[in-house]
Amino acid sequence: MLRFTSLASGSSGNATLVEARSGEDEPPTRLLVDCGLSLRRLTAALARRGCLPGDLDAVFVTHEHSDHVGGVLALHRRHGTPVWASQGTCTAAFAQADDSDVDVNLACHGERIALGALQLLPFAVPHDAAEPLQLVCCAGDARLGVVTDLGEPNDAVALALQGCAALLLECNHDRAMLAQGSYPAWLKRRIGGARGHLANEQSAALLAACRHDGLRHVVAAHLSRHNNDPARALAALHSAAQIWCAPTLHVADGDTGCGWIKVA
Repeated sequence: MLRFTSLASGSSGNATLVEARSGEDEPPTRLLVDCGLSLRRLTAALARRGCLPGDLDAVFVTHEHSDHVGGVLALHRRHGTPVWASQGTCTAAFAQADDSDVDVNLACHGERIALGALQLLPFAVPHDAAEPLQLVCCAGDARLGVVTDLGEPNDAVALALQGCAALLLECNHDRAMLAQGSYPAWLKRRIGGARGHLANEQSAALLAACRHDGLRHVVAAHLSRHNNDPARALAALHSAAQIWCAPTLHVADGDTGCGWIKVA
């Protein structure tokens, strides 16, 4: 069994909980992908999903930006939760911490990580961070792709996501809303650039590149509060999905994420 839930998804904090069991009578393996939430906020979000911070087997940090890593040290110090991240992310995120504060397990592009009932497949992405990795989580034949803070949807990313039955997919901004909005010009360039965030039509293009009849669920994630809205994001994904056996489309709320979604 493989299932997942977004606890929060946006500039105020990101965290995704992935749970797998090798059998009905076996204890679950629980992975937190990113932790940009305070420990109090994380604890409340986990409680709503029937889980405690001490139940987590590991946290995988995709990159060092505060909305993805801001709560990791507090979680690790309080509960001893093992941390996985790339060398670049480790250096950028934890360089100021005492050596005794955090012991990071190093993750590398293309190198499989065994974690209980889960197999993790990290892959590099072109985001403006030190050494960002996104993730495919596998339990048996079931595959879940977690893809936020992507930059641009290149062929390597599409290849890494082939065969996923579910995707948590960045849909950060609508190009027109970003262009007409109040952000300063430098920030608009950063967000819309090749190492920034995905526009809705880029997300739709990546979805089309990953399409197959076994793709059952797509969650639009990391929506900008100011430069996007759920209807626009879903319309873009629907335009890509409707041309084949369409998956169920969901939206992760910035503050509350989404409920549990069963992958297999």
